[in-house]
This record gives sequence, C-alpha cells and structure tokens, in this order.
Amino acid sequence: MSVSHELLDVVDENDQIVAVKTRGEIHARGLMHRAVHILVFNGRGEVFLQLRSMRKDEQPGKWDTSAAGHVDSGEDYRACALREIHEELGIAVVEPLEELFKLPASARTGYEHCMVYRCDFDGPLELDPDEIDDGRWLSAAEMDRRVDAADPDLTEAVRLIWREYRQRLRSDG
Repeated sequence: MSVSHELLDVVDENDQIVAVKTRGEIHARGLMHRAVHILVFNGRGEVFLQLRSMRKDEQPGKWDTSAAGHVDSGEDYRACALREIHEELGIAVVEPLEELFKLPASARTGYEHCMVYRCDFDGPLELDPDEIDDGRWLSAAEMDRRVDAADPDLTEAVRLIWREYRQRLRSDG
C-alpha cells in the first residue's frame, strides 16, 4: 500500500475520531489527524535530528525531529511512537517513552494533533534509508540558535516543538 493510501483516523478539534480516510485525501483536504514526534537525547544532552529523505512527499531534505509519523487508524499515540522510533532509528525501546506534551492541530502542525515524546538513548542508530538521508546530534544551544533564527532548513514542526519544549523546561525549572 502506498503512503497516500494509508488509512488514518480523521479527528475533530478535541481529537475525537470522526471518520477514517486515506492519508492522501486527508492531506489534500486539510483534515485534522494525528501524529507523533520523538526527541531522542544522548547522555551529553544533545538532541538527534533527522534529515528527511528527498523521496518524502512532504518537506523533503529538511531537518526534523528524531523520529515522527502518522498514527494509523485504530492505533494509539504511544504504540505509534514505539513503532516509528523502531522503524526510523532502529531503537527498540525497553523503558517507557516520556510523554512531554501534545500540540493541538493547526495549520502550523499540518492539521495534526501532535503528541511529543522524549527518549534517552546512547546506543547506535540504524537510520531507515527510505525515510532518512542523514542525521546529526545537536547541542541545546545550537538548536536554540537555529530555531531563534527561523532556520529554513528545519521543518516548521521541529521549530514549533523545540520552542514548546524549551519553554516548558524554563517554566518547570
């Protein structure tokens, strides 16, 4: 099944399922749906960014969160996050992922309700060549600099997620 024919849940502004449609139709019509993003940090406090494959239908060749993906119809956020981090980075999570926050669907998120997770990992990564062209670890200071500069090489999603992540860290500490 091609990605445009994947079945996803269409949801409302409260993240309640209202229909099931193909990914292609959902994106073409700008319907709300669900996605996950995972920020993977190493022991030095650096975050891993992936360079989206040039074969991707959305934002090819841009730097994005460590792993991300659409929540399939009938799947929950956590199961999707575990699936995506394994498929894209080869990480088989044993410890539970830390749920950080949820962003409501909006034009800035691509009409996706986005659940954001954190994973701490120091092992080797196995990048999925169909999804990722490259990857790199960045310090929090470098991420702050790039996000503050509205770096056009970063996806809108990673800039939005990083701002929210840093804001929550400041308010918690």
